[in-house]
Amino acid sequence: MSHEGGRRPAEILVVEDDPGDLRLLLEALRSGPAPKNISVAKDGEELMAFLRREGKHAGSPRPDLIIMEMTLPRCDGARLIAEIKSDPRMKSTPILVLTSSQSEQDINQAYESRANCYIVEPAEADHFFSMVRAIEDFWLSVVVPPPRTEEAAS
Repeated sequence: MSHEGGRRPAEILVVEDDPGDLRLLLEALRSGPAPKNISVAKDGEELMAFLRREGKHAGSPRPDLIIMEMTLPRCDGARLIAEIKSDPRMKSTPILVLTSSQSEQDINQAYESRANCYIVEPAEADHFFSMVRAIEDFWLSVVVPPPRTEEAAS
């Protein structure tokens, strides 16, 4: 399937451990107009299992975009980003850090690990929805994703 401009629906992987933040982000993403499939990982271990297609994630699609929280339980976000970006199969996948942290240390670590952007979540819901719409407009409508070289088997 493709949408306007001949593009197929985008595969988005959201990595978020907080149920409330996850619910709000999913609602904002689903309300946007661009065709997309959304998968969720609750922590860094599940993120890596999804990307490596291990266990229950054996048939997982390759994400076109990863939106992740910087602070995840039992995992260092900067280490996860660096690990993804060092893997030849995943290094071109854009990673957007979406977090409430305004810490300069977190910002520096995210970019040093090769995150594609760092976005601080706005506190107000209407601003949050506008921000997610801007992410979607740019990353799913303007940016040309890298070509897929490996699709899920089946």
